[in-house]
Amino acid sequence: MVFTRFTATWVPCLALIALGSCASAPSPTIPNSRDTAQVESPAPESSPTEAVVNSVEPVTVVDGLEHPWSMVWLPDGDMLITERPGRLRRVSNGTLDPTPIAGLPEVLAFRQGGLLDIALHPEFEDNGLIYLAYADGTQQANRTQVARARLEGNTLTDWTVIFTNNRDKADGQHFGSRLLWLPDGTLLVALGDGGNPPLQLDGELIRNQAQNRQTLLGSVVRLTDEGEAPSDNPFVNDSGANPLIWSYGHRNIQGLALDPETDQVWSTEHGSRGGDELNRLESGKNYGWPVVTYSEEYSGGPVSTERSRPDMVDPLTYWTPSIAPSGLAVYRGDRYPQWQGQLFAGGLVSQDVRRIEVDANGAVVDQVSIPIGQRVRDVRQGPDGFLYVLTDDPNGRLVRLEPAS
Repeated sequence: MVFTRFTATWVPCLALIALGSCASAPSPTIPNSRDTAQVESPAPESSPTEAVVNSVEPVTVVDGLEHPWSMVWLPDGDMLITERPGRLRRVSNGTLDPTPIAGLPEVLAFRQGGLLDIALHPEFEDNGLIYLAYADGTQQANRTQVARARLEGNTLTDWTVIFTNNRDKADGQHFGSRLLWLPDGTLLVALGDGGNPPLQLDGELIRNQAQNRQTLLGSVVRLTDEGEAPSDNPFVNDSGANPLIWSYGHRNIQGLALDPETDQVWSTEHGSRGGDELNRLESGKNYGWPVVTYSEEYSGGPVSTERSRPDMVDPLTYWTPSIAPSGLAVYRGDRYPQWQGQLFAGGLVSQDVRRIEVDANGAVVDQVSIPIGQRVRDVRQGPDGFLYVLTDDPNGRLVRLEPAS
């Protein structure tokens, strides 16, 4: 397998409403959020034996992927990659297996929907279980589902749906669908709010469901590995709320990551024409959408005149114009020692990875763009300590970020 090096150039943000997040005319961002395409900040001092990495370059490992969405590593070093049209692919020793994994049912591959996130059960080496999030249904009535199955060779068996969003929606927007295991063995599932105006549900804009705790649209749910509500979920004893809800007031989270050293959960979510957010997620909290937001309507004008409320959580930073964030990693490896604990957020519209430095209180103190040159759908730290990127394209790539020469 021959790896290809390339120099990515900055691509201006385009208005892509089908993403659920697109760019608006330039407007101020909050302080310390830089949109510089290629300038890297000086690295902190290091010990004499510690390698210093000031910048990275993207190296193509595999291409020929059709709209890849997520990736995970198996204990033997192979990688599984989901493709949105409904295929699960294996990469072994840097080579893409031409035959997809068998045993997947048909998914709703429509607009933003399809086969989406993937995660291994924490005890995968013992039980072989893989969890997949995907869009199910028809163009007129669809929902996000999570299923688990057992990987046996190149086939999935024992396919079992463990979660189905409790309200159907129309059209093909805002499925959310990131999966994240917590240290206690419970599973977080990020769900979108259902879509943009004029789409409605129960006689009002569907996005308002993000503030309705009886539906799951616009929430992060927390499940046991069998899909039940854990007994310590924040609203499990609240008759006015669905017991699966862990946090709510979200528009469309497509970046979800756990810091393995602090157990802090981080997220990035799409805004509407600006107002993309970086958040630290906590159990039981309301993150504001659409009551409190920096977003603009696609038709013009603010979604809300309110930017903050005492009973809602403010974002740590926001992006206007939109980067359309998808994929998120907290770096805890040894390949880039100066970047310990920093966040790496993919951008679909910005076609880059944002390296985000935060202080001990979670405040963003610096932000630098690592250009990729294609829409970035996912960012993960591999078992080898490198960061890997999936690009969302009909000819999508798996990219490794290597220290620049």
